[in-house]
Amino acid sequence: QVQLVESGGGLVQAGGSLRLSCAASGRTFSTYAMAWSRQAPGKEREGVSCISSSDITTYYSDSVKGRFTISRDNAKNTVYLQMNSLKSEDTAVYYCATGWRCNGPIDYWGQGTQVTVSS
Repeated sequence: QVQLVESGGGLVQAGGSLRLSCAASGRTFSTYAMAWSRQAPGKEREGVSCISSSDITTYYSDSVKGRFTISRDNAKNTVYLQMNSLKSEDTAVYYCATGWRCNGPIDYWGQGTQVTVSS
């Protein structure tokens, strides 16, 4: 059974940084793309970033491009999201997800971790 466990969320002031981690288990981590999505209160879930299985291709939403960086460590079965220059509008529950490829269907979701940015 595939499990995704996020960590690293919390409360941070605007302009600050956080690094989210997602530890995966249950299947060959390096074979699959890994992604981060978020859902703010009263809003739909939106894709934030994705990294391909080969670690060659990354994608970012326009709202986070230039501020967030996704990376993966296949030896540790972990994907990261480094978030810099945080804004109040980044406040959301952040979810880790995995699928065969970026821009494809999601197979599994994590339980989410709360990120709150105070202004």
